[in-house]
Formats: sequence, C-alpha cells, structure tokens
Amino acid sequence: MTESLRLFAAAALAGAAVLAAEPGIMYSAFAPHEVAVSTDPDSPFWRGAPAVFADRDAMGRPVPGHRTEIRSRWTSRSLYFLFVCPYRELHLKPDPRTEAETFALWNWDVAEVFLGSDFREIRRYKEFEVSPRNEWIDLDIDLRKPHHEEGWTWNSGFTHAARIDRKAKVWYAALCIPYAAVDTHAAAAGNRLRLNLYRSQGAPPNQVTIAWQPTMTATFHTPERFGLLELTP
Repeated sequence: MTESLRLFAAAALAGAAVLAAEPGIMYSAFAPHEVAVSTDPDSPFWRGAPAVFADRDAMGRPVPGHRTEIRSRWTSRSLYFLFVCPYRELHLKPDPRTEAETFALWNWDVAEVFLGSDFREIRRYKEFEVSPRNEWIDLDIDLRKPHHEEGWTWNSGFTHAARIDRKAKVWYAALCIPYAAVDTHAAAAGNRLRLNLYRSQGAPPNQVTIAWQPTMTATFHTPERFGLLELTP
C-alpha cells in the first residue's frame, strides 16, 4: 500500500466517511517550462498530454452526449488542466465579469477542479472554477466550517482561459494553478494530490452534473470520493 492510500485508510479509521476503495488516478506529465494558458488541444503543449474522461453524474449514471476530456501537465511551479466540454445547451450568467472572481459561479455552466494535499484532514482542499466565458472563482474549502463557501475570499493567483466553439458545440477551459497554492511540498515527479473533476451543464430543471469520480451524494463536496493526481516525469 502506498503512503497516499495508507493515509486514505487512516482517515477512514479516524472517523471520516468510508472512502472510495480504489480511487482513480489521473497522471500529469512534466513540462520543462511555463507556457501561456492555451485552450487549443492540438497545441504542442497539450498534444499527447495524459487524459481522463468524465461522463457520469454524481450517482455514477452515464450522461450521454457530455463525455468530457481533461488533460494535465505540470512544471516546477504550476499545475495545468485542460477541459474539453461537449454541450447541448449552455447556461450562462448574464453580464459576465472576468476582471474579478464571480461568487456562486457554480450555479451556471462551469468546469471545476478540486485539489487537496492533506491526506489526514481530507475535508481541507482547494476549488477552482472556470466558465465558458472565462469567469472564474477559487476557494479555500474547509468542510468543518458551517459556511465553507466563505473560502472564496482566498486568492490562489491562478490563471485561466476559455472559449466556446458554437459550431462544434464544445467549449474549452484551461487552468494554470500555482503549485504552492495547493501543496506545501515542492513539485516533483511521484507527488500525489487528492483530486476530483466536475462540470455543471445546462439550466434547471434540466441541469446535469458530470464527475470524473462520482460522489454518490448530492454534492460535489464529498472528499471521501476523490481520486488521485500523480505527477509523472
């Protein structure tokens, strides 16, 4: 058993809810230098990057027509993610603002990355969201607090980009997250972080939720169901 999985088990024994028995693993490939955030999946930076797919709702049921590809790379300073998001109808916030973060962005179409480095207190982690029109929010989540959304006042300094291809009915989101914002250790091959990846898509009552690792609950904030991100050479 790896140290990461041992700590998952220890958290459960310490009183946390039962953890996913075999958490999924996403691999992130090393890049030798920083790049400008790009939403082009065919760019040299993103071409061939490791990918996972999110195509099920929170309860593990298939969500046809929304199979979302997510790729990842890392540098000594940053974690990069690219979302490729097929859609049927977009649910966009009126009067978008991109110069400052948008509170409650999760009520609209978004791509979301949840990352945690603490394998003992799994209820502490960071959340990053980007909309199809490049609105954004980042949060320092502590589920021990009654109003964990108050963590939106935290600022990671992450950068991001988004674009909509309306002809193909696909939108893209790219994120560059400072590694130091999620882990006190230096970025290095072999590092593991707790991870889940999500989308909210469409307007109520027909809104669908899409998860890489289904939470089996009504909320994305179910750290017991997170998978793992592993940095590779």
